Amino acid sequence: MQKPVGAPRIYLDFNASTPLAPEVADAMRSVLAEPFGNPSSGHWAGEQAKSAVEKARAQVAALLDCRPNEIVFTSGGSESNNHALKGVFFAKGQAKAHFITTQVEHPAIINPCRFLERLGATVSYLPVDGYGRVDPDDVRRAITPETILISVMHANNEVGTIQPIPDIAHIAREHGILFHTDAAQSVGKVAVRTDELGVDLLSVAGHKLYGPKGVGALFVREHVRLEPLIHGASHELGRRAGTENALLDVGLGAACATAQSWLGMESVRQIRDLFWNLLQGAFEDRVTLNGHPTERLPNTLNVSFVGRAGSEILARMENVAASTGSACHSGSVELSPVLQAMKIPPQIGMGAIRFSLGRTTTREEIESAVALLTKAVAQSHALA
Repeated sequence: MQKPVGAPRIYLDFNASTPLAPEVADAMRSVLAEPFGNPSSGHWAGEQAKSAVEKARAQVAALLDCRPNEIVFTSGGSESNNHALKGVFFAKGQAKAHFITTQVEHPAIINPCRFLERLGATVSYLPVDGYGRVDPDDVRRAITPETILISVMHANNEVGTIQPIPDIAHIAREHGILFHTDAAQSVGKVAVRTDELGVDLLSVAGHKLYGPKGVGALFVREHVRLEPLIHGASHELGRRAGTENALLDVGLGAACATAQSWLGMESVRQIRDLFWNLLQGAFEDRVTLNGHPTERLPNTLNVSFVGRAGSEILARMENVAASTGSACHSGSVELSPVLQAMKIPPQIGMGAIRFSLGRTTTREEIESAVALLTKAVAQSHALA
């Protein structure tokens, strides 16, 4: 399919990845050449690098409202999730370890759970309601004497639904069980404060909040003991071996500092709601909302064009960047596992498209996207 000549490109896939914020790019440029020393070295070159890393650590901690020594730098959200799950498993050393999670988690949680099952662990994958929310009472009922960790994502990457994390944390504390949340999609969009959420472990991904790819963080509450995922020297207070990457750490720190002024994303929420209103006006009952109507990320709009294939619609809009599911597994033409767990009928779910807006999204872009959608849907084929 030929792309229209001169057609403007519209990026509506900010949940997949965000561009570097200008402030982040500036911060990273400042450390490209200096400091070049090893942050673990005791001389002046190492001290300069260490100072840059520790400033970044403090910036991440400030956004999460925790102590800097509770932040472990990682290579991204996937490593943070793997470290949380595997770290608890190997630190506990229990023969009958039990984990609780949900059916709508990112593969960076589901697949480590599958791996741990091969090592003898058992995992309860809890169902969700039609909005994609887990019932805290289901979490309570799933607890066994062998339960060592509960892991529930803060906000879903596909439909944006925010989970009742404080309620689940209260249940975990009652039973003395560690609680982890994958906050890759929520950090930088809504307030994510570790004490308010009540979590023991929390994962961050840099490229989801206008930072660089290849860096993330894991919040580890002071009393929590984890087996390192990467063994070696005593970097990161012995929690993750490997020479600290000052360049990427500085980038993540700057992204977290910049995010402070964007929490809530009210202007983005308004444009997203305008988008939904325009779609309803254009398609009426031929478009439906996937996800919770209010307990949802302010930038996320997952909609289904009833009786159509979302992948075909997007293929007819080559200048619009969006997703038919999570960007990490968007190549599949099958119904999204998240929508399956929400029990969305295939006739509706196959027409799902996730539009995720960002700080730079404009009203004009949304109006253009609606016009393009109207044309693309009209040209698309009805599902058999």
